[in-house]
Amino acid sequence: MQEFMRMCVECNPGETEFLQAVSEVAESVKPVLDRHPEYRKAKILERMVEPERLISFRVPWVDDGGEVQVNRGYRIQMNGAIGPYKGGFRFHPSVNASILKFLAFEQVYKNALTTLPMGGGKGGANFDPKGKSDLEVMRFCQSFMNELFRHLGPNTDVPAGDIGVGAREIGYLFGAYKKLKNEFTGVLTGKRREWGGSLIRPEATGYGSVYFAAEMLATRDQTLEGKVCLVSGSGNVAQFTVEKLIEMGARAVTLSDSSGYIFDEKGIDRAKLDYVMHLKNVERGRIKEYADRYPEAVYTPRDPSADFNPLWNYKADCAFPSATQNEINAKDAANLVNNGVYVVSEGANMPTVPEGVDLFLEHKILYGPGKAANAGGVSVSGLEMSQNSLRMSWTREEVDGHLHRIMKDIHKACVEAAESYGTPGNYVSGANIAGFEKVARAMLDQGVI
Repeated sequence: MQEFMRMCVECNPGETEFLQAVSEVAESVKPVLDRHPEYRKAKILERMVEPERLISFRVPWVDDGGEVQVNRGYRIQMNGAIGPYKGGFRFHPSVNASILKFLAFEQVYKNALTTLPMGGGKGGANFDPKGKSDLEVMRFCQSFMNELFRHLGPNTDVPAGDIGVGAREIGYLFGAYKKLKNEFTGVLTGKRREWGGSLIRPEATGYGSVYFAAEMLATRDQTLEGKVCLVSGSGNVAQFTVEKLIEMGARAVTLSDSSGYIFDEKGIDRAKLDYVMHLKNVERGRIKEYADRYPEAVYTPRDPSADFNPLWNYKADCAFPSATQNEINAKDAANLVNNGVYVVSEGANMPTVPEGVDLFLEHKILYGPGKAANAGGVSVSGLEMSQNSLRMSWTREEVDGHLHRIMKDIHKACVEAAESYGTPGNYVSGANIAGFEKVARAMLDQGVI
């Protein structure tokens, strides 16, 4: 493993997030490689860390002032051994090759866990839709798709949304693809319901992380009823995490955005959540306005110089990090443990640094890593693909039922894989091993390609 990681560092210099994701998987699957020497001989892990294809391109567009702007676009097709590449687009100034490679690498294992036939990919651009007009976003999306369309297709690569890419952006991207290809096909998921989208898709990641937490609690004969929960973020994942927590009798007390966070000790009830959804989805406002409307809530602005996030420093039972990667550092993890949190279910991708993960495992926290706990989003994307292929739509109850069953199956796969390799209760090892074995078997079957 040391030699393998040395090679990865040499081949991917400075790609911190990607190397972090690879290191975690490599450590987990070492016993799998020991038990299956054929995987070592075929260099399965070495092949998995190299993208099958990395596409980088310029995206020129014209803003409302008539000025030409230029961004950089990417699509990383990481591994297609078990199905078409599947993974979202992220539009955010922080987007670079390292972040997208880490997301694509994680996506391979996440998609394998869903039981659906999907490979792993990821893409996006260093474009920030925040503050842009609808026309500016449309022009950017059309330019982005003008280059990328040749690499996509329902049986090749089916992207979805991610940070900065919601129904508006998916609509513009789909319209451009349809015009360029002269066909109406299910090449993007996250579409609006009226033209091929699936019910429950916006809710799926948040719902799924709560379902996974409920499955973990069931191993200790507990439920979410009455649990106090810390939730970060205030986008789709966070909003629908809170919605499902309310439905299951828990009390969410925090939400955040890039400017700061609110703490509402009374809990975010249905009426307050409706306000947040309108604030963030319609008005595109800031979470600070929640405290202006509900004086019982306390707003704390973000302090970039602080060495911990005070959102994670409250007495609680459960934590649902639903914002972005590495948002929980080692000190945050210690604060969560010291404040009695014993369930962590990740709605974001890799939101906990390795030292924090180690602390959770050391203290026997019920810790659901993102590749398992937040797989609900891509699961319903897969269900949307199925509905598009069948030219039909399922009811909300049908899709939610499928999602709940998939999350139960993912939990079961993680538990069984961890037990099989001598790490019972370790969902990190279980998720990595279960996902790795499925992809590895497919790669072995298909030869060296």
